[in-house]
Amino acid sequence: MPKTERIKQKAATFVPGRREEVTEAIAEIGRLQRERSRIQAAMNDEIAAVKQRYEEQARPLAEDIQRLADGVHLWCEANRPELTQEGKRKTANLASGEVRWRMRPPSVSARGLDKIIQTLKDLRLTRFIRTKEELDKEAVLAEPDAVKHIKGISIKQSEDFVIVPFETELEEVA
Repeated sequence: MPKTERIKQKAATFVPGRREEVTEAIAEIGRLQRERSRIQAAMNDEIAAVKQRYEEQARPLAEDIQRLADGVHLWCEANRPELTQEGKRKTANLASGEVRWRMRPPSVSARGLDKIIQTLKDLRLTRFIRTKEELDKEAVLAEPDAVKHIKGISIKQSEDFVIVPFETELEEVA
C-alpha cells in the first residue's frame, strides 16, 4: 500500500472578528515590518564595518602575495625550458609547491555585431550566424484564442493577496 503524503501547515493563530481588528492588525504588520527593516539595517551596518576592518587587515597580505607571485612568475618564465623539460610538461614540481602553465580555450570577441552579421551575410558565410527559434510568449498572451487548442501551451493567471500598511517618508532637510 503506497504511503500517504502528509502536508503540514501551521494552524491559524489569529483571526480577526471585526473590521477594527483588521485595521489594527494591518497597522501592527506595518510596525513589525519597519522594526524588521531597522534590525536588517543594523545588521548590514555591522557586517559592512566588520568586512571593511578585515579587508584593511588583509590588504597588505594581498599586496605581498602579488609581489611574490610576480617574482615567481618572472623566474619561472626565464627558466621555463628547464622546468617543463623543453615544453614536454605543463607542470613543474618544486620543493614547496608546483607551478603550472595552462592554455585557455580559444574565445571569440565581437564588437559591432550588426555590422559583423551583415558582412557575413554579404560574404555568404551564414554558417557563422546562429538563428534561435523560441516561443513568443507576448504574442501568445495578445492572442490566447488562436493557440488555446495547441497541446502544451497553457495560460495561467493567479491572484495574490497583498497587505500594504500605510507609511510616509521623512523629508530631507537641506
